[in-house]
Amino acid sequence: MKVGKRLFQYAVKVKGVILAALVMLAISVGAELAGPFVAKQMIDNHIVGIEKPWYETKERQDAVLYNGTLYKRGDRFSAGEEKGKEARILQVKRNYYFVDSKVGIEGKRSAEGNLLTIQSGAAKQVYQVQKLSLPQVFSFYEPEVPRLLWLSGSYFALLAVAALFAYGQKFYLQKASNKIIQHMREDVFAHIQEIPIRYFDNLPAGKIVSRVTNDTEAIRELYVTVLATFFSGIIYITGIFTALFLLDVRLAGLCLFILPVLLLWTVLYRKYASRYNHVIRARLSDINGMINESINGMSIIQAFRQKQETEREFEVMNGEYYEYQKKLLNLNAATSHNLVGVLRNLSFIAVIWYFGGASLTASAALSIGVLYAFVDYLTRLFSPITGMVNQMANLEQARVASERVFELLDEAGTEVSEAHVPRFAGNVEFQHVSFSYNGKDDVLHDLSFSAKRGETVALVGHTGSGKSSIMNVLFGFYEFQKGRITIDGQDVKELPKQALREHMGIVLQDPFLFTGTIATNVSLEHGRISRERMEQALRDVGADRFIANLAGGLDEPVIEKGSTLSAGERQLISFARALAFDPAILILDEATSSIDTETETIIQDALEVLKKGRTTFIIAHRLSTIRNADQILVLDRGCIVERGSHEELMALGGRYSRMYETQAAGAQSA
Repeated sequence: MKVGKRLFQYAVKVKGVILAALVMLAISVGAELAGPFVAKQMIDNHIVGIEKPWYETKERQDAVLYNGTLYKRGDRFSAGEEKGKEARILQVKRNYYFVDSKVGIEGKRSAEGNLLTIQSGAAKQVYQVQKLSLPQVFSFYEPEVPRLLWLSGSYFALLAVAALFAYGQKFYLQKASNKIIQHMREDVFAHIQEIPIRYFDNLPAGKIVSRVTNDTEAIRELYVTVLATFFSGIIYITGIFTALFLLDVRLAGLCLFILPVLLLWTVLYRKYASRYNHVIRARLSDINGMINESINGMSIIQAFRQKQETEREFEVMNGEYYEYQKKLLNLNAATSHNLVGVLRNLSFIAVIWYFGGASLTASAALSIGVLYAFVDYLTRLFSPITGMVNQMANLEQARVASERVFELLDEAGTEVSEAHVPRFAGNVEFQHVSFSYNGKDDVLHDLSFSAKRGETVALVGHTGSGKSSIMNVLFGFYEFQKGRITIDGQDVKELPKQALREHMGIVLQDPFLFTGTIATNVSLEHGRISRERMEQALRDVGADRFIANLAGGLDEPVIEKGSTLSAGERQLISFARALAFDPAILILDEATSSIDTETETIIQDALEVLKKGRTTFIIAHRLSTIRNADQILVLDRGCIVERGSHEELMALGGRYSRMYETQAAGAQSA
């Protein structure tokens, strides 16, 4: 599905607010564009209108008394009202003259004394005139003053309406855009939790964060600024060209050259801007990824004195980001302002040529309002064009950001199921299971074993032997390619992942604690985990001893990753978390490797009680912790090379026996 269509689908979710904002925008633009027409009426009908024919009259309404006679403009007579002798008032330079007769021609005017000459080509007429004083001129304008005041009030009312609705459209459009981005971020964050673990093996956390924050923020600008600018620009341009055609068809036709130039520029601009923006967004994502990685590994960077190397690596990324930003800036600088400036100049040249070479004659004096309105509209035309051109960079940036966000949303995820299955008894069986991370090289080869309810199964072997991979496929983090895994006879591939994990618990070698409190880290704020249950789980693992010494007790704040707690304390909380959920199958992935001997003894004692009725898998390098396991599987390169109890394997004298004796000897020498 195309990016534009998907962005539209998000906009549909708040279509009511967006439509209200766009209607307000249309009203605002319409009110603003009506202004020049009002100004035209003021000029043509009330200011320049003094040169229209005047007639003697007996009615005093709208009439002017001059030399004892009442005169009224011809367009002010009502239907059936009798008109007397015609007269005219003509302007020559800055002076006004009264002509007590009909004027036959229009042309170039000149005045000398009481004579006014009008010449049009070979034709020439001379009229006896009277020069008007300033009070007399004003008396002829006096009937127009109320109308001018009314039109002025209308003009300001239109400006007020335009400002009010412009505020409304901006407010509601921003409200709608924020709501859209809220929906989008919720969708992205929810989808991240549905994506298989495999995806996160290849994409650093910082890059994902960049898509959820920076890229969605760029999309927000699309709805807030770009949408409003382009929509108002289209309304403006359509309205202005409509007005231009109403004023003068020929001149409006000359100005149409602007549209194909804009279209051609848009195509060429997007070709280069899209390429630059793809690199810019990618580098910004890389920068976020490196910052996130550097913060997490700051202790290693400082301990190994890698500050300068890290800075150099960052400078390379930042430098490339700067270079492409500069290329985009050069593209914008070379086109946006310069393009609009050239179009503006060409348009005004057309206006000057048309009015100066074709229409600027004495007869055109009555069209001064048209000239004003045309110049006003033409000036206004380039404001939305400038806005649209300047927003092209944001449009392309938002489009590229949208591609990145939708690429993440398109990543295949596991559908969240609300289905529940009865609590497992805990009978687990692997039947000829083979698994590969990359689809080529198997890390598990034809594995077959079973674990009965209540049994403890230990997985041992050197690094890379496949111990953690067994847990990954059992938990459903990765899909195995061959064989079958069943729990209580049910194929795990036929069970929803959420239902499968509902009755399983895991404690990792590197425990992860969330920002919050000890209580929230044990319960994960799950409704069915009561405070009493949390406290019991903590007592069972022996964590109550160190929690009792904390000022906040169970409500002691935990910052990111629990860095204020020791490794052993974090592990105990992680262990209590798993037990609080009362899993039917418990997995300890080298869970005691970072715990001191005293704490390990506490956990071992707790396990003896807790593993009853629960199938427990233990991955351990420290073989002394699994002596009581019901079954020990010795792995080598993804294959089970030995299996049995501790005593059976020691009697066998094979790989396990040598590993155990080596560790025992090392412990004694230490």
